[in-house]
Amino acid sequence: MEKHIGMLPAPVFIFELSALILHNLSLVSAFFSTFVPIMEKKRILVVDDEQDLCDILLYNLAGEGYEAESAGSAEEALAKLGGGQVYDLLLLDVMMPGMSGFELAGRLRQDEATARTPVIFLTARDTEADMLRGFSLGADDYVRKPFSVRELMARVKAVMGRSLSQHKEGSTESYEGLVVDLGRKTVTVDGEDVALTKTELELLLLLLSRRGQVLTRQQLLEGAWPKDVVVTGRTVDVNVARLRKKIGRYSQNVVARQGYGYLFEVTA
Repeated sequence: MEKHIGMLPAPVFIFELSALILHNLSLVSAFFSTFVPIMEKKRILVVDDEQDLCDILLYNLAGEGYEAESAGSAEEALAKLGGGQVYDLLLLDVMMPGMSGFELAGRLRQDEATARTPVIFLTARDTEADMLRGFSLGADDYVRKPFSVRELMARVKAVMGRSLSQHKEGSTESYEGLVVDLGRKTVTVDGEDVALTKTELELLLLLLSRRGQVLTRQQLLEGAWPKDVVVTGRTVDVNVARLRKKIGRYSQNVVARQGYGYLFEVTA
């Protein structure tokens, strides 16, 4: 004889109860989804004339959760950027037919819309002079070919993940008319916007937040570059020199201490 619960047979009761639970769960899910923002994927543009390499990188970047596109030349990349496309990171080959990656980076740094876009150079040119030139153009990293894809993915993650992480979003760091807005990732000098690269912004923030204190080149390297990037003290000097040129009268506050490092000096 079939066992009953209330007026319904047990199998029917269990089926209808399960359907009711699933229905309520779907309603709860829909309710909370209206309050949970959809995380946009970070967009990366790979600029390289080697299509096979582009395909490999696009596949692996997609596997890491990024939205990646490629351009076979610097000219094609400029067309994408000029057409309103916005990217969170550029992977640039240096040696390409026509415009080089160095030249492309120089143009991007002169445009307010792309001046702060992080750049990683990918190149077979491995001399110190080439590396320093890359960093002088505001590169966030410089990866020598041939490289391991796993290593490059780690470097991409490091560059994308590091950005004023030790400071509270929405706050500012300032000295007189020199203001770093951490929320907008912008710098103004006496009310005028100044286009700094990501690395330059990180350096300025480090110096400003610890004004009056000498920071060694090693401290600046650890604070403004990813941990797995191999750079020299001269790279710091090049980037500090670029920073000074951009901050007007406050350049005199960024002072070198021979044999030690740099500090942001507060004048009376």
